[in-house]
Amino acid sequence: MSGGRNWRLVRAGTDAVPSSARRFMARARQRKMRAALPWAVAAGILLVAGGVAWLVYGTSVLGVREVKVVGVQLLAPVQVEQAAAVPRDQPLARVDLGAVRGRVGRLAPVDRVVVRRSWPSTLIVEVVERTPVAVVPQNGQFSVIDRAGVPYRQVKEAPAGLPLVRVDFPGPSDLNTLSALTVLGSLSEELREQVLAVSVKTPAQIRLELRKDRTVVWGDDTQSETKSQVATALLKKDGQEIDVSAPSVVTIR
Repeated sequence: MSGGRNWRLVRAGTDAVPSSARRFMARARQRKMRAALPWAVAAGILLVAGGVAWLVYGTSVLGVREVKVVGVQLLAPVQVEQAAAVPRDQPLARVDLGAVRGRVGRLAPVDRVVVRRSWPSTLIVEVVERTPVAVVPQNGQFSVIDRAGVPYRQVKEAPAGLPLVRVDFPGPSDLNTLSALTVLGSLSEELREQVLAVSVKTPAQIRLELRKDRTVVWGDDTQSETKSQVATALLKKDGQEIDVSAPSVVTIR
């Protein structure tokens, strides 16, 4: 077709586009970049947070390398470590502190336990052992009990400085044991120094065995503070038996 036209695509130079149009297009690009920037930042943060979480919770990079035991005297550190039962290299962040505390707390000499993390790789188990207040003779040995009446240790000889508690079934739920501990807790320092044993046949039949074969008939554990004051005042009196079971009417024989 001789009369047809030949068309050719030609790229216009920048000068061909009005400056106002170029400014408009530039502002449009900036608006798009500003709109996309928060999403890009959020995606980056999520990516970093996910990586950190995976590193802390999903790998052994911050795993348990050491179980540090503090505060033990009766127990050996290895006994506490075994009771804690924390696998080596377990992610420190995933260690169940309450479960560890419960397992260690079941050891007889343990009164309280505090478990905490020490980053990057140490689990600290702080143990407070029971404090002995008396011993109970049993089957040729002695059971050491704490202030709650819990027997937690068997020894062949009674430790020096601890009074004997003569009860049949020592324990925190035994009424005789609790009565004996109530009386021991009420004693004056002077009277405590004289006490060798507290004998409890029933909660209403409590006797103190003193040095030089003297005894104090205590009765039950009520008015123990008053009974302690009266008995202490009568220590200098002659007589082998002091009866303070009725502290307002005292007898000495």
